[in-house]
Amino acid sequence: MPSEIPFSIGDLAKATGTKVETIRWYERVGVLAAPERTSGNYRAYGAEHLERLSFVRRARDLGFSLDQVRDLLQLADDRNQPCDAVDRVAREHLEEVERKIADLEALRHELRDLIGQCRHGTVAECRIVQALSPQLGPAGTSQEA
Repeated sequence: MPSEIPFSIGDLAKATGTKVETIRWYERVGVLAAPERTSGNYRAYGAEHLERLSFVRRARDLGFSLDQVRDLLQLADDRNQPCDAVDRVAREHLEEVERKIADLEALRHELRDLIGQCRHGTVAECRIVQALSPQLGPAGTSQEA
């Protein structure tokens, strides 16, 4: 073990805002290297674990998938290569984010339309309930064949 003071899993969790079970899961799926163990069989994390987990957390907070995080980690581990591959992963993710934003904007428009159709009558006449109900069509008529 290096001369640094090791972190417990609780310390690592607190320092990165990550749940202990998530850290263990990252170890199981190979995103975070398993740490050495103390004589009492406790996990002993080093600064490299803190740095790597912080990277993973930030990437996940930005919405990168676990596979994308794996790709980014692999690329980050070889710092002498051109960053074209990192740029490609980031651009692909940006395209996904932009598609999701477009979907959310369409959803917002549809919800606004539904809410705008409210006549403040009874629930039986509610356009929102009608639109959400699978057996009723726009005018509250049955859609069954």
